[in-house]
Amino acid sequence: MSDYTILNLRETEDQAPKFGFAEVQEARFPWRDLDASSTGLGFLRVKPGKRQAFAHKHEDAEEIYIILSGSGRVKLGDEVREVKAMDAIRVAPKVIRQFEADDEGLELLAFGPHHEKDGEIIREGFWE
Repeated sequence: MSDYTILNLRETEDQAPKFGFAEVQEARFPWRDLDASSTGLGFLRVKPGKRQAFAHKHEDAEEIYIILSGSGRVKLGDEVREVKAMDAIRVAPKVIRQFEADDEGLELLAFGPHHEKDGEIIREGFWE
């Protein structure tokens, strides 16, 4: 493994189509391509007027999200907050979270430690 890796995030594989989520989002997880061993990284794009395909939480991993472009909302537990470009959002592990885009879409980065099998997906009823 090299001492560094340079990678264009838009050139990494979009995982959303594999799971049937291509209509609402793109989801790229380039930490493997970057040869990262303990740092997780996600590059996400929520399509205009759409909500992420599912909410999720973690057992141990705190995450930080950075809104790169666009605007929308994030639901954190029971609270919905407006977000816009250059907002940074820190989320404690057990807080359920999900993003929703306004008409222009929403691009964001997610950073956190990588822990195998640490995440839990919530598919139904979170936003209601």
